[in-house]
Amino acid sequence: MIFVLIGIILFFIVIYNRFVEPNQFLKETQPIFKFLRESDYEFLLKLKYGPDVDVDKEFGKRVRNGLIAIVVMIFIFLSNLQFIYVLFAVIVGFVIFKQPYTALRSYYKRNLHHINLMLPYYLKSLEILVQHYTVPVALSRSIEQAPEIFKPGLRSLVAKIEAGDMTVDPYMEFAKEYPVRDSMRMMRLLYRLSLGSQEKKQEQLMMFSRTVSSLQNKSREQKYAERLTNMEQRTMIMLFVTGGGIMLLMLLSMMMLMNF
Repeated sequence: MIFVLIGIILFFIVIYNRFVEPNQFLKETQPIFKFLRESDYEFLLKLKYGPDVDVDKEFGKRVRNGLIAIVVMIFIFLSNLQFIYVLFAVIVGFVIFKQPYTALRSYYKRNLHHINLMLPYYLKSLEILVQHYTVPVALSRSIEQAPEIFKPGLRSLVAKIEAGDMTVDPYMEFAKEYPVRDSMRMMRLLYRLSLGSQEKKQEQLMMFSRTVSSLQNKSREQKYAERLTNMEQRTMIMLFVTGGGIMLLMLLSMMMLMNF
């Protein structure tokens, strides 16, 4: 235990006197840990905190916390340091490093249901724009009015199209970022609409419109079903509470009568 206390004191003395600048150290060593950054980390971070979030800074915090956890664990086992304890320290550090990413993934999954309900209404507004503009221009113009949760994916989609990627890949990547009901099919329809000639545009637009209307109907049905389920649950809770209260009053009354 004495080694742990000495180690912690030395660590804080080094940091306090700035013999090692923590921020500079992290900035210099961050490229080493770059391979640990998840492919969707930037997207998830911007989805939760907005487009102005400093991705490198947030990733640096994760690296810092993971390294501190490893150092602390090694100090704890310093008096009996073995390979198994070093391995355990690294595992603990890795878990702490991964925890913010896991929290972002959980936040994203919780919002998928919300995305599922909003997507048809966004596509309806996009359908109106597509009637007057090409698909890439309509997508670009739709960003400002789109729900906040779609904006990072839309900016990425538009950027790839403007960079010259005329394949279906940008559309499919958007659908993978928002893997909700019929998102793949809707993005394929949108891609075909972007390729179609002016003669075929009306026919494809009609198909797109019918599909969007179908999705809107499903979304409404889902909302009504959820409201009904919610009302049923509340009714059951009220019945149980009321019934339980009556039963309790009856038992109290019987006990009072027996005492008399």
